[in-house]
Amino acid sequence: RSASRNKIKIIELDVQPEHVHCVVEVSFTISVSKVLQFLKGGSAKLFFEFAPRMRLRYPREHLWSRGKFASSVGFVQLDKVTEYVRNQSEHHETTFLG
Repeated sequence: RSASRNKIKIIELDVQPEHVHCVVEVSFTISVSKVLQFLKGGSAKLFFEFAPRMRLRYPREHLWSRGKFASSVGFVQLDKVTEYVRNQSEHHETTFLG
């Protein structure tokens, strides 16, 4: 909801136990920090709506850490980055199980 409301198009998404990979398309008029704020804040809000008992574990409702990584991707690289994110489940399964 937060993504569409703020004109953030999610192209690819992969959720891991300890982190998330996401490829998004945004306007040049919105800052990276705002995009991250909308995505992290919006997803945390939904998380606590659907799992209210998790407030016991996260009493301040701070689901996300301060850590982040963001990078712009050119049109030529988009396919490679999208494929990278799409394959993260397989990559992490190999990495963790080994």
